[in-house]
This record gives sequence, structure tokens and C-alpha cells, in this order.
Amino acid sequence: MASLPQLIPSLIYALVGIGVLAVGFIVFDALTPGKLWEEIKDKQNLAVAQFAGLFALGLAIIVAAAIHG
Repeated sequence: MASLPQLIPSLIYALVGIGVLAVGFIVFDALTPGKLWEEIKDKQNLAVAQFAGLFALGLAIIVAAAIHG
């Protein structure tokens, strides 16, 4: 079982990682034409959904590698 001194840094790294992922997605949405969420939700554009998902996955791998060292 993990002790509290081990758990706190893990939670901080998780929150930082989620924050970086959210900011990255916002920047990605700003740099692409149109609104990604509108394309995915309203227009059911599967290609945009796959592209956004792969972008999020790639960014998550980069964040995890940066945190892990």
C-alpha cells in the first residue's frame, strides 16, 4: 500500500499532466479551422474525432515521458 508521502507527488503529477493535456487541446482547437467539439458532436465528423483522439494520445505520451524522466 502506498503511503501518504508517496501519494501526494503522484497526485500532483497527475493534475499537472491533465492540465497540460487540456491546455494542449485548447491550443490545438485554436490552431485548427472550425470548432472541433462542434464538428465532433453536432456534425458527427468521425475523421475529426479520430484526429483529435490521436492528438490527445500523442500529447499524453509526451507528458508521461516528461514526468517519468
